Amino acid sequence: MDFRQVEGYSLANRRDASASASMVKPQYGSREDYARAIEELKKTFAGDEDAVSTNADDLYSHGFSVNDYHLGTPHTVVLYPTCTEDVVKVVHVATKYRMPIIAYSGGTSLEGHFRGYHSGGICLDMSRMNKIIEIHEADSDLVCQPGVCWSDINDTLRQKGQSLRPLGNPMLKAVYLIEIPLFFPLDPAPTATIGGMLSTGCSGTNAVRYGTGKAEWFLNATVVLPSGEVIKTRRRSRKSSAGFDTTKLFIGAEGTLGIVTEVTIRLTPVLPTAVAVVHFPDVRKATEAVREVTLSGVGIQCVELLDDLCMHALNQYGQSENSWPEKDTLLFKLQGHNKASLVESGRVVEKIVARHGGFGFKYAKDDQEAEDLWETRKNALYACLALVSGSRAWSTDVCVPVSKLPELVYETKKDLASTGLTAPMAGHVGDGNFHAALLVRDEEELNIAREVVSRMVHRAIALDGTCELDRPMHMQKVFLSGEHGVGIGKKEYLVEELGPGTVELMKTVKRAIDPLGLFNPGKLYPDDPAEEKLRK
Repeated sequence: MDFRQVEGYSLANRRDASASASMVKPQYGSREDYARAIEELKKTFAGDEDAVSTNADDLYSHGFSVNDYHLGTPHTVVLYPTCTEDVVKVVHVATKYRMPIIAYSGGTSLEGHFRGYHSGGICLDMSRMNKIIEIHEADSDLVCQPGVCWSDINDTLRQKGQSLRPLGNPMLKAVYLIEIPLFFPLDPAPTATIGGMLSTGCSGTNAVRYGTGKAEWFLNATVVLPSGEVIKTRRRSRKSSAGFDTTKLFIGAEGTLGIVTEVTIRLTPVLPTAVAVVHFPDVRKATEAVREVTLSGVGIQCVELLDDLCMHALNQYGQSENSWPEKDTLLFKLQGHNKASLVESGRVVEKIVARHGGFGFKYAKDDQEAEDLWETRKNALYACLALVSGSRAWSTDVCVPVSKLPELVYETKKDLASTGLTAPMAGHVGDGNFHAALLVRDEEELNIAREVVSRMVHRAIALDGTCELDRPMHMQKVFLSGEHGVGIGKKEYLVEELGPGTVELMKTVKRAIDPLGLFNPGKLYPDDPAEEKLRK
């Protein structure tokens, strides 16, 4: 028997074993079990009147979101832990009564990550675990709990002064206060928290310069496993080649493998920036300009696309006091070590965008206008939702090689215009990622949106140059979830993107760590064929 025969035999047996394991469905407790679990939780946290909630509004609000189109599913009980030990207690009770646990962080997810399980469960709201524990300025890192917002971390770093230092003569008592010149660069929704950001492998507008949550921004994590055991994934040092990178095991796992209770995040120096706005005849020319700018080597921290409809929404419902031309627009945040480098980068960018039909190139007049403009961009989804009263958004999240983006965005915009749906577009186009918010009010519009999204996906695949439409999607350089995660909204596509072997490996890890299937069931992992048939 040669090697290929041995390999084939091994893979076949592994698949058979995996298939058998996949068919074992988790067995959850009954309503009576859940009622007993709630009583035990109330006794366990009897000294903390804010720890346990069965208020109907509370249960529903934690299993519903106005930010997406997914149906809401309420939880059975909501717990508000304050420390790792509290989480361990909840996990032990959940295990005893076979009750699912769904972690809830900032509530900004767009893919249904924190929806309740259909048979009921515990929602673990981490909002009271919102402390910054330690700031290590000399090491450029920070230790915090999972419920703290990234924006609050950066505000704290701006506001917090260093230790008292003498001015001039060291014998004098005079002191001065300076900012900590560091920040955390991952910047998804303004109210997103560190626990959710880690669990979804998020990114944001700064990704073109600093990468995503799956880079080295989360150095380690303290995690409560489904067994109730508490682990710390690694030491705080910047580098380690010891064993698996277990921190990354939990990045993007969406709360299905463990509950994160503490995180060490890496910080980076704050550099001078300048914000510029430029408009284009259409989105294709705008994205073609981005492709050339990113290859020019100038200092770009962010580059964002906002189409004409999105600009209209921002003018009507955004936070900025300014009114901007309602044209397909690029926002640039230039970065450099000093004013001279910013001026030179701006000169190069202005010249490039002009070659692609860009007009009205303009810098923000001061720091306040620059901050207002960027804050307006960060809240674009909420402004867009206001365009159609009573609507909910199906937010797409396609990522392709940057060279393929101009045609994809242009053809998608034409397609959207033909449907009759209101669908503004925005995107982190410096790394090939864009979003369309398809605003739907009823089942008919939802079906139209579903067809549009399908065409968008296949259009993206077709634009990958060397690939054919009938090739497996995991062989394409097209990603169906650039930064929003999988949740319930995209799990049906996971096999197509990653391949059956990779998804089965993920399920094997899940079964090993969470054999009872208690942590965030129904999310991330695609349903097995038998289960999917039963569910339908």
